[in-house]
Amino acid sequence: MSREYIARNPKTGASIGRKKKTKRNKSDFSALAPTQGPWQEIPETEILSLATGEKEKIVIKRDNGNWNLGRIDAIKALYKVPPSQLNDAHDALIDALDDDFPDARIAGIKVLPAFSLRKQDMLFQCLSDRILDEHEGVREEAMECLKKIAPIFPSGCEMIIRRELRNNTLNHRKNAFEALQNAARDWPEVGCLHIDELIREEDDDLRIRGSKILRTIVNTGGAEAWDLISWSLQDEHVQVRRNAAKTLTSLAGVEPKIAAILVEYCMGEKDGAIIDSAIRAMKRLDIQSPRVVRMIMQGASDSKLELRKACISQLSIILSGQELRDAASELLKMETNQGLRNRLTALARDVDIEGSEDEKNRKLAPLDKTLILLPEMEKDIDKVKIDEDIKKGDNHK
Repeated sequence: MSREYIARNPKTGASIGRKKKTKRNKSDFSALAPTQGPWQEIPETEILSLATGEKEKIVIKRDNGNWNLGRIDAIKALYKVPPSQLNDAHDALIDALDDDFPDARIAGIKVLPAFSLRKQDMLFQCLSDRILDEHEGVREEAMECLKKIAPIFPSGCEMIIRRELRNNTLNHRKNAFEALQNAARDWPEVGCLHIDELIREEDDDLRIRGSKILRTIVNTGGAEAWDLISWSLQDEHVQVRRNAAKTLTSLAGVEPKIAAILVEYCMGEKDGAIIDSAIRAMKRLDIQSPRVVRMIMQGASDSKLELRKACISQLSIILSGQELRDAASELLKMETNQGLRNRLTALARDVDIEGSEDEKNRKLAPLDKTLILLPEMEKDIDKVKIDEDIKKGDNHK
């Protein structure tokens, strides 16, 4: 058996934090194995000889007809060989991945994810070559394979992903970003590493696609992820800033102090989509925080209508009494929107002085409810009292 795979940071070489090691079970292999088919019926002891061509065919008897299985079927089953045959099976897989026939290369790629759980040597290099294969079917299978194994072997796939992210062919680039997102869910350090490089690229498309993955790492990426969000909010391309702003709501639940700083920065944006994201995040922040209170007060007089609406709706939460009325009166002097003017007018009024009789009465304490008994109810109550008196007299005797 090969050594346990260790994911490492490609920049430092240090191991990346991971969950406690667990023993591989059958479900791990079956989830990564090729799709179900007749190849599953090949006896484990027959797989290697069939995959190497030592045997040409094997017959599996079935009620509805026999199955004649050959090398391609056996290649798909290579991950199931007994431990004593593992090294030879690894060599057979390497040969299949470099075979002249596309069907053999495709079969090798299909079994690569499951086999890599047992031994990885040279497999990532072979996968890298097959992604650039001259045969379209082989290339497509290899790209699908990359998405499967990237979350399991992030540093093993790191160079492949870096190259494919910058591939000028659209489907290669798209596939690589999907693989990166899959890896970033389980290994946020990997996501941060690549995004850190991508947001420095001159290619707008790379920065836009990279900033979309920020939402995957915002909850788990720590301080490095927060820095990446901050830098992306300052990008020259509006879509990069929009993607970064969409993380603020989640960030408000994870690190509200950092989120408050970034939300306040976004208040100065002109783009409506970014403002909307900032408003949603603001509503999740601690409303009693001095920074948030100041943010709301400033936003209530901003030139952007949607921002004013959101902040004015929060005034009655952060202020009360005369302080609220004074703030509303000041804002009313500058407000031009009729809907907001009506809202501010209502907040600026002192109901105790300017309110109608009904409004004043609403603030009075309600009268205690008096129990009114119907005649029939009075008779029943009197009867109960008489019965109790009789019982007391009997007890006294």
